[in-house]
Amino acid sequence: MPTSTINGNDAAALQAAREGVAVCDRSHWGRIQVSDGDRIRFLHNQSTNDFQRLKPGQGCDTVFVTSTARTIDLATAYVLEDYILLLVSPNRREKIIKWLDQYIFFADKVQLKDVTNETATFSLIGPKSDALLDKFGAGAIIGQPYASHQLLLLGDIEVRVAVGSGLATQGYTLIVPAASAETLKNKLVEAGAVEMSDRAWEQLRIEQGRPAPEFELTEDYNPLEAGLWHTISFEKGCYIGQETIARLNTYKGVKQHLWGVRLSTPVEPGSAIAIGDEKVGKLTSYTQTEQSCFGLGYVRTKAGGEGLKVQVGDSEGELVKVPFVTHDYP
Repeated sequence: MPTSTINGNDAAALQAAREGVAVCDRSHWGRIQVSDGDRIRFLHNQSTNDFQRLKPGQGCDTVFVTSTARTIDLATAYVLEDYILLLVSPNRREKIIKWLDQYIFFADKVQLKDVTNETATFSLIGPKSDALLDKFGAGAIIGQPYASHQLLLLGDIEVRVAVGSGLATQGYTLIVPAASAETLKNKLVEAGAVEMSDRAWEQLRIEQGRPAPEFELTEDYNPLEAGLWHTISFEKGCYIGQETIARLNTYKGVKQHLWGVRLSTPVEPGSAIAIGDEKVGKLTSYTQTEQSCFGLGYVRTKAGGEGLKVQVGDSEGELVKVPFVTHDYP
């Protein structure tokens, strides 16, 4: 059963993420460098968001999808002067590189480089993350749009600081050379950040509704169903999966949506979500929070939405909104 007791360290980190500032080491996430002259056009054509509008210092979330618009991964892209850095899920790094590589043709000026082992990534999460950056004199990034990024000094360490924690909570993503990772983490903790484990991150991910590969992002679902409307440009031209996504939007064809599910008892992911004897969806993720049992699941659009009472295995459930996703074009 996928329940784990919340230990004292996790409880302190979760409280910090909600009321102060926590730091989570995300260095096991993949980092892919896309360079050379056609890099913007190439990524524009290979994923859901509009790269042509981005300038160095800007960024966006984007989704890589199959030709039938099934999800491969949710990535964050940071545009620099001479390359684009993609931050991808831990278990999708090799797949994304192979996926992109097959679309690089002879005349394309595109180079892919896996820089995961050369770099490290941390997330600052929480309402006091601004104040922590201010302590280091790195306040220039505060108040900038999502995924904006700058190279700043935190103490004596040069760090690329990007707006956005990776979750729905206020915060920042920090990218540094791997050799500086331990020193940076120690500086952040000394400045007041509480260390957050992968287990606590996973609890927050589920509570906030960030879809993850192998759970909510699979070939069973498209990004509109996953609530990732903010990652999709409906104005740009052709890209892989574009026809399917455009048709779903135009004809209101999204047949299911991702919801939070407040549960009365622990439930195994993969369990059917039902109303009476009728199956209306599937639970994809589960966590035990401090207050209750909680999951994420896809539910048929026609079955209902927020407040809907459902049965999940032996548990009673209720659909609730989660902040990371939206159910229509924002």
